Amino acid sequence: MIIDPVCGLPLTEPKEEYKAEVRGKTYNFCGEYCKHVFLHGNRIAYFSMEIGLEKDFHTYSGGLGVLAGDVIKSSADLKIPLVGVTLVSTKGYLKQEIRDGKQIDHPDDWTPSQYISELPKQVELKIENRPVKVKAWIYDYQSPRGSLVSVLFLDTDVEGNTPEDREITSFLYGGDREYRLKQEIVLGIGGVKMLKAADFNIGKYHMNEGHSSLLTLELLRNNGKEVDAVRDLCIFTTHTPVAAGHDKFSYDLVQRLLGNVVPLETLKAHGGQDQLNMTRLALNTSKYVNGVAKRHQEFSLTLFPGYNISTVTNGVHSFTWTCDSFRRLYNQYLPGWANEPELMVRVECIPDEEIWLAHMEAKEQLMQFVRERSGEQFDPNVLTLGFARRATGYKRATLLFSNLKRLEDINKRVGKVQVIYAGKAHPDDWMGKRLIEEINEMKEYLKDVMKIIYLENYDMEMASKLTSGVDVWLNTPLPPFEASGTSGMKAAHNGVINFSVLDGWWVEGCIEGITGWAIGPDPEENLEEAERRHREITQLYDKLEYLIIPKFYRNRDDWIHMMKNSVGKVAYYFNSHRMMRRYTTEAYL
Repeated sequence: MIIDPVCGLPLTEPKEEYKAEVRGKTYNFCGEYCKHVFLHGNRIAYFSMEIGLEKDFHTYSGGLGVLAGDVIKSSADLKIPLVGVTLVSTKGYLKQEIRDGKQIDHPDDWTPSQYISELPKQVELKIENRPVKVKAWIYDYQSPRGSLVSVLFLDTDVEGNTPEDREITSFLYGGDREYRLKQEIVLGIGGVKMLKAADFNIGKYHMNEGHSSLLTLELLRNNGKEVDAVRDLCIFTTHTPVAAGHDKFSYDLVQRLLGNVVPLETLKAHGGQDQLNMTRLALNTSKYVNGVAKRHQEFSLTLFPGYNISTVTNGVHSFTWTCDSFRRLYNQYLPGWANEPELMVRVECIPDEEIWLAHMEAKEQLMQFVRERSGEQFDPNVLTLGFARRATGYKRATLLFSNLKRLEDINKRVGKVQVIYAGKAHPDDWMGKRLIEEINEMKEYLKDVMKIIYLENYDMEMASKLTSGVDVWLNTPLPPFEASGTSGMKAAHNGVINFSVLDGWWVEGCIEGITGWAIGPDPEENLEEAERRHREITQLYDKLEYLIIPKFYRNRDDWIHMMKNSVGKVAYYFNSHRMMRRYTTEAYL
């Protein structure tokens, strides 16, 4: 069926006068208005180093990229005129193998030509004063409602480039500081050039994290170096709550690779005097700036005092992250939920037994998935905890094992628990890799007491299985390092209950004993770090022993009531439709 890419209407008899050949593709429209909007209307250019749209596109490493993918999907559903810009990352992030309890890194190649089309036009920029050609692949994400959002994947693997330059867009977050800066030159400056070459009319530029903030230099060059004119065009979302996480480059390196796109004095005035801070550059050249949770916004103001930083708390794409059994339930009892997730507030109209049956269907599918991937047999009748996210130190994946004697006692005396882990460590993150080893050591140590598995090669497909099939979603970050987090939001869409440290989004989502449980004190409590850690560990075990396990095994009605609260008081709000409506009314218009 042919569908109008703007309004989403099906076209039974497309008319020749409402057809357009653009960017190597043919599009059909219902009339002159939609054709004009598609060809000449202003769009929001959404720049992100990674965008996770499909599991076969290895262009994401974790939460930032998956969030960007959800931005694209919600924008298409809501008919927001967006176009995405990212890198093609043909060798991916990494393919993870767990061998003898240790992570082994492999390239995660993918072939864009199997899935997406190459744009007919190329652009050229300069790196180290030599010309570097950039091509782009285009993917049209089409919403089930018909409208579409295009995504450009920038690629320097172009004939005529040096072998070194052909590799710039190969590895996501790979290489040294020089390699990273080259990637950010291609993303920011190359992205602006490619949008113009591809005849996109851009009204605003939205930088998802500071990786793309060099686009402001290209805009300065195009706007007579008028900073106010550039500021009117730019939106910046910061995700990193610690100073060390913001990309910084020496000006010697910047000048060697970038030359004088703008005078050095101008660059220092907006990007920092000592070194180029990509976040500071974005802050100084954007009219609208936001953090990704209320707690994150508050902490960002301590890192960058004096700036006007708003808050748009993250969300997830409801339809994507709701499993089949719950989709069927929502379709029956909450028609229209996928495009109006706020309808999930009415979850009470769904009978308890149907909620439980839908959950057990998802849980059985997860158990089967675990069997197929690992050969391990997990019992669907046992309380199952899920912990899946990037393997790095501040996520504290091993906090559950802080007191092994008590954990063993709880399992033997109160009720059985089983745990499913997953997540990749960056190739250079030795601490993250060590955490994976420790979890596998705990698996062996506790094998006669409780079942533990660490699934290898975490990806979007596995994330969907885990966030819908476990009973409790465990999250134990070290505050204030969790800017937002989104995996618990995915879990809530499937009636899974969150058990998390009060950081990131959970500060807003947690109503103790109603929507889930908190681990540790409120972030506003003024405590010594040692006391804070003590209370976290104590509450982790106390709530498992006295609240969570007894409720799961001996009070099913109350458990299902909390599952419904997870849907009706959490998922109804923490979704990307609400997020994108906020961006549209507060930043885009």
